[in-house]
Amino acid sequence: MNFISIEAIANTVLFEGYMLYPYRPSAIKNRQRWNFGTLYPRDFAERLNPPERWQFSAQILMEAGPSATLTARVRFLQLLSPESQNGQSWEQGFPRSRTLGAISLGELCNGIDHLFDLTTLADDELTATPSSFRDRPRIGRLVLSAECLRDGLYRLRARFSNEGPVPHTASTRPSVQDAAFTSAHLLLGLENGAFVSLLEPPPALESDVRACAQDGVFPVLVGGPGDRSHVLCSPIILYDYPQVAPESPGDFFDGTEMDEMLALRVLTLTDGEKAEMRHADPYARALLERTESLPNEGRMNLHGVLRDLRPVAESCPAATEAAGIQPWDPFADPPPLESVRVFGVDLRKGGRVRLWPQKKADILDMATEGKIAIIEAIEQDLEGRIHFAVVLEDDPGRDIGMARQVGHRFFYTPDEVEPLPLEAS
Repeated sequence: MNFISIEAIANTVLFEGYMLYPYRPSAIKNRQRWNFGTLYPRDFAERLNPPERWQFSAQILMEAGPSATLTARVRFLQLLSPESQNGQSWEQGFPRSRTLGAISLGELCNGIDHLFDLTTLADDELTATPSSFRDRPRIGRLVLSAECLRDGLYRLRARFSNEGPVPHTASTRPSVQDAAFTSAHLLLGLENGAFVSLLEPPPALESDVRACAQDGVFPVLVGGPGDRSHVLCSPIILYDYPQVAPESPGDFFDGTEMDEMLALRVLTLTDGEKAEMRHADPYARALLERTESLPNEGRMNLHGVLRDLRPVAESCPAATEAAGIQPWDPFADPPPLESVRVFGVDLRKGGRVRLWPQKKADILDMATEGKIAIIEAIEQDLEGRIHFAVVLEDDPGRDIGMARQVGHRFFYTPDEVEPLPLEAS
C-alpha cells in the first residue's frame, strides 16, 4: 500500500519542534530538543529516574473480512550527535522509515513480532542522509495483533519500541540522542477493510471504542474526508483527516504555526542570523530560501482564507422559511434601541445618569466614579449586550464627545448607571 498521499501531514508530525523561530542553533529555545514522541533505547530509558519513554502502543477498531490485509510503516527522525558533526553543537536530523506490508488478517490474529535492523541505511534514505552519519546498532521492534470482537469487527493492537543497545556509561539524553527514535509515529493502511474513527464512532461501536487503550500516541483517520483506509498513530493529538493548508508554502516546524507571521519574521532577520540558518541545517536553509523567494502574491495568500461558507437560506430555503428564519448578516447593524429601562426608568439618548463603574478595569473607572454624564447613544454588540455611550457633563471637551470622537466618549453597561432627572442640579 502506498502512503505517499498522506505523508505530507505525517511530515508535520515528524518535524514538529525540529527547529523553532528564530531558526538559529544558538537561540536558547533551540539548545534543547522539543520534539514530541521520542523513544530512547530501552536499556537506557528504564534505568533513569524517572524513566524515559522507550515505546508507544495504540489500539483501533477494524471492520474487516477474511481478505483484508494490513500495511504498517514506522517513521522517525534520526538526530546526529554533535560529536559526529565536526564539533558543531546542532543535532542535525533526517527522516527514516521501515515498512511491513501485506499482512493478512489471519497472520494478525496469530500475532506479528518483527525486528527492524536500522543500523545501516535503506536505499531510499541515502539521499537525505548527512555525510557525518555513522553506523551504530539500532533496533526497532514492531508487534501487531488482532482480536475478533464479533463477526467482521476486530481490535488491532500495535506496539513499537526502541530495542537498540547503548553503552552502560550513557547517563544523559544528549549522549544517546543519535540512538533515539525522535518524533516516532506509525502509519497503518488497510485493504479490503475500514478503520473506525475513535473520535466520532458509530453509536453501536461507542463502547468498543472506549475500551481501546492508547499509550504515547493517538490514532486518527487520514486522507480525504470519508476515507477509512489509513490511520496515523501520532504522538500529537490530532483530529480526523488533518490537512496541510494549500496556501502554506512549506513547513515552519510548528504545527500551530501562522505562516504569514513566521514568514515576515524570517525576512526581518539580520544577515548574520540568516547566515547561521544557512550553515547550520539544510532544512533551515530550505526554509530561508523558500521564504525569501516567495512572491508578493504568495505572501498575500498567507493572510487568511474563508472556507466552506454557504448561505443558510439557500441551503434549505423551505425549512428556514417555515421557521421564519432570515439569513444572518454578521456585518449588518443591529436594530437601534430607542430606550432601555434601568431601575424602572426608561433611559434614552440625551438622558442624564450618574456613573458607578463596577469592573474597576482601569484608572478611568476610578476617575469617572460618581460623575454625571449625558447619554450620547445606546448601542448593542454582536452578543446582544447593551452599552450606553456617554459624555461627562462637566467635560470641557464635551462637544468633542458629542461628535463621537475618541477620548471624550465612554461606554458603560446598564448596571453601571443611575438615572437622574433631566434638569441639571
